[in-house]
Amino acid sequence: MSRPVATHEFQTLDAAIEFVKRTRWELRDLRKVRVWKDKLHIIDINHDYFELRGVGYADAAIVPLLNMINTAYNPQTLHQPTDAEYKEFDTGRRYTWAHDRVM
Repeated sequence: MSRPVATHEFQTLDAAIEFVKRTRWELRDLRKVRVWKDKLHIIDINHDYFELRGVGYADAAIVPLLNMINTAYNPQTLHQPTDAEYKEFDTGRRYTWAHDRVM
């Protein structure tokens, strides 16, 4: 991969969310997310990406970040350790029409 379009050192969840909101429009359609023990890459269709350092799959703060970019992941296995270098997930999770309605 090339160099990240933008980088952010994780301090607080609110600051990380603001970073993602600000820099999201510098990328094209998001395609996947790679999560290491200590960093997160958000990757678009052109393989451009931005990086959040200091937050990884073991941290609770990763969940709201993944949710805000519609990442498809299993919340029960997200925080479990892996022998692989990183965990990779697709983005673009969609909900069915009226999924939140109670009939």
